[in-house]
Amino acid sequence: MRSIPHWFGVAVAVPELINLASLLDDAKCYELIRQHRWPDGVCCPGCSARLVIRDGHDEKQRHRQRYRCKGCAGRFDDLTGTVLASHHQPLRVWVLCLYFMGLNLSNLQIARELGLNEDDVHAMASCLREGLVAKAPEVKLEGVVEIDEVYVVAGHKGNPAAIKKKAMRGDAGGSRERRAAALWKRRNRPSSD
Repeated sequence: MRSIPHWFGVAVAVPELINLASLLDDAKCYELIRQHRWPDGVCCPGCSARLVIRDGHDEKQRHRQRYRCKGCAGRFDDLTGTVLASHHQPLRVWVLCLYFMGLNLSNLQIARELGLNEDDVHAMASCLREGLVAKAPEVKLEGVVEIDEVYVVAGHKGNPAAIKKKAMRGDAGGSRERRAAALWKRRNRPSSD
């Protein structure tokens, strides 16, 4: 973070912004992914061991680093186990799509900006959202919980006493009888042959 002077004379912390033009390079996109995925160094997604060595690059995407784990002998790369793995779009397109989603652009606007089909962008955005939701911790409520508005579908429109009265009178079984009579009529009607 860097700080800039504010007009009150107080320095305000400003987060480092990512330059959009710098993301257009695949090498920088893969470096960005590595920094965010493994801030403390590369670890195996299979066994979480830190005993990892580099094992060449991907044939199709030369900036995509491959690794080999000394702990479990597993092989993986920068995108293994992420929502970005096994897709035909280049990583820079995924990163730009995520950036545009952060700007709250619609899928149609993102498709126009990236020169893609709207259906492809919809699938990418859905995949990215699902990946973000999968990483979110489960919410656990504790203590006093206040609820603002609640909509409960009860079927008796705010009059539970009426349901109890019907059950006492034996009217609740009437719906079963009506249903049975309707089924009998349907089964026993003359055919239209």
